[in-house]
Amino acid sequence: MKTSNEKPGEVDQLVLLAIARLGDDAYGVHIRRLISSQGGREVSMAAVYASLERLETKGMVEGRLSEPSPRRGGRAKKILRVSKAGVAAVREARAVMDRMWDGLDRLQTP
Repeated sequence: MKTSNEKPGEVDQLVLLAIARLGDDAYGVHIRRLISSQGGREVSMAAVYASLERLETKGMVEGRLSEPSPRRGGRAKKILRVSKAGVAAVREARAVMDRMWDGLDRLQTP
């Protein structure tokens, strides 16, 4: 897996945070649901999977296959976790936003 200094975009950040929140239950469908319920943003499954592929390529996410589900014909799920590089990237993204917001607490809309 290749690592990259490229910063994660907004969807990638949401995916990283969702994976971190979900722990051992972090896989595609649950990631999408959490982004929708907690992030207030609708993303397609295609967008989630594209983000996961980018994040894995950058070394920010690691995956493993679960045991197949017990129902007949059940499939294994790819369970994901945020790597050290992913944690560092999402913390840096937050720090950048915090610096940009610093001093704007009194921001008013026109």
